[in-house]
Amino acid sequence: MIFVAKQSEPGIKTGIKTIAREINAPEHFIAKIMQDLGKKGLVESTKGPNGGFYLDKASLEISIADIVKALDGDQLFLGCGLGLSECSERRPCPIHFEFKSIREQIYAMLQNAKLLNFYENKSLDLTYLRLK
Repeated sequence: MIFVAKQSEPGIKTGIKTIAREINAPEHFIAKIMQDLGKKGLVESTKGPNGGFYLDKASLEISIADIVKALDGDQLFLGCGLGLSECSERRPCPIHFEFKSIREQIYAMLQNAKLLNFYENKSLDLTYLRLK
């Protein structure tokens, strides 16, 4: 999604092969994820020879946290650090309170990371999405 945000321009669509190549991931894996994100309304797509994926203005407001929740659920933000199903405030695991703080920080960071940030700063080649 970050790569697609960096590519988004009016009328520009990015295909599976390009996404996979540029982020060094298997096409089949990217196709499945992008299809899932499309079904959930997080990315736009068109089919055909000039088709591909793109983000509209509303999609650019999506946070990385929204993407994580759409693909993996909210376990990263709510789950037990040890993976226990019974962990809670009343029955905490040995790392519950420390992990809760870390979980909240991760959520805040990913919630503040909007795709719009990557779109607006795409000319600042200060970060990368794959090793070259």
